[in-house]
Amino acid sequence: MSDDVLNQTAQGQLKSIIERAERLIAEKEEIAEQLKEVFSEAKGSGFDVPTLKKVIARRKKDRAKVQEEDAILDTYLVALGEV
Repeated sequence: MSDDVLNQTAQGQLKSIIERAERLIAEKEEIAEQLKEVFSEAKGSGFDVPTLKKVIARRKKDRAKVQEEDAILDTYLVALGEV
């Protein structure tokens, strides 16, 4: 593919998009590493990491949605004789 396929403006935009995406990917990788360290620290303190992740996921949700999900879960568990 030759340089004349995209005009100068499009080439500049493309380069800018690629560079921004690369920076964001690098930041995402750094954050992932920091999260890994936080969960490792939590595990070292005796916390259950999968449960911590569930707590975090629940806190992100709307309270009413969480209550609805809990009610449905309870209904299913009662129906199965698990509770």
